[in-house]
Amino acid sequence: MRFASYAGPGGAVRAGVVGDAGLHPLPDGTTVLGLVRAGLPAALDAGAAALPGEAVPLSSVRLLPPLEPPTVRDFVAFEEHVEGVVASVGDGAGVAPEWYEAPTFYFTNPYALVGAHDDVPVPPGSRLLDFELEVAVVIGRDGASLSPAQAREHVFGYTILNDWSARDLQRREMKVNLGPAKGKDSATTLGPWLVTADELEPFRDADGFLALDLRVAVNGIGIGHDLLSNMGWPFEELIAYASRGTRVRAGDVLGSGTCGNGGCLAELWGRRGAVDPPPLQPGDVVEMTVEGIGTIRNRVVPGLELPPVRPARPRPRLRRRLPQH
Repeated sequence: MRFASYAGPGGAVRAGVVGDAGLHPLPDGTTVLGLVRAGLPAALDAGAAALPGEAVPLSSVRLLPPLEPPTVRDFVAFEEHVEGVVASVGDGAGVAPEWYEAPTFYFTNPYALVGAHDDVPVPPGSRLLDFELEVAVVIGRDGASLSPAQAREHVFGYTILNDWSARDLQRREMKVNLGPAKGKDSATTLGPWLVTADELEPFRDADGFLALDLRVAVNGIGIGHDLLSNMGWPFEELIAYASRGTRVRAGDVLGSGTCGNGGCLAELWGRRGAVDPPPLQPGDVVEMTVEGIGTIRNRVVPGLELPPVRPARPRPRLRRRLPQH
C-alpha cells in the first residue's frame, strides 16, 4: 500500500492512500506519521477502508513529503559512491578503511524536506549544486539496540530520497572534520509517497538486499543507474546500527546513502577529474525513478543572495580582563 501527504486545491493538507484513480483521502485529522506510529496492521486497515471512496486526481494536488519525521539520518552505504566522491569532495585518498568497519551516517535537517515535484532553490553562496539518488527506510516501531533480525520487523516502508548537496560548501566544512552542515541542509526531497514494506518484499534477493532499479536523469538525459542491492549493508543493519546504544522512534527516516554509477555528479567529477557533467543550474530538472516506489521530479530555481559569511577574527591572547574605565 502507498500513503501520501498532499495539499488539495484549497491548500488543505490531507493524508491519502494511492489507488489507480488517484489519492483516496483518509479521515480528517489523519496524518501519515500518525499511521506509522499506529503500526503497519492498523495503517493497512485504514488504507483499505479509504480505497472504496472517491479519489482525488494526482494532477489536482501538490504532493508533500509523505510524512514529517522527527529525525532524518543519512548513511553512506555504497562503496562505489565513496570511491568517486572522495576524489572530488574529500582528500582523494580512496575509501577509508574505517568505512568497511561499520555503517556511517549523519543527521540532516528535518525542516528542509520538500515534496516530489517542488522547486528547489540553489543554496546561498553555492556554485556547485548536486543531487544524490537514494532510497530511505521509515521506522515503524520504537526500539533500542536492535539486532538486524529485530530491525527488519521495525520497518514500516520505503520512499525515494534526494539529498541535495552544495559541494563547494561541503568541501570547506569537511576540512574541519565536522559536518556536513550547510552543504546539506538546504533541501531534501522525500516522495512521491511511502510504500509499505510488504510491497517490496518480492524484490529481496538471496543475500537479503532489495534489488530495486534506481535511475536519475537531468533534463531528460540519463546520468546514473544502479541497483539498491549494491549497498554494503542491508537496511536492517543500518537500523540496528542507528539504534545501537540508543533509540530509534516510529517515523524516523534513514537514507541509504547515494547509489553508485552516477548516483550523483560529484562521483563522476571525481572519476573523470573534471566538473563533467556541469553542476546543476536554475532551470535544470532532476528526475529520479526507483522501481516499486515511483518517480520524483524537481526543478532547480534561483536561491537567496545573502551577504558573505564573516570569517573568524584573529584569536585573542588576553588571559585577564582589562581594567574598565
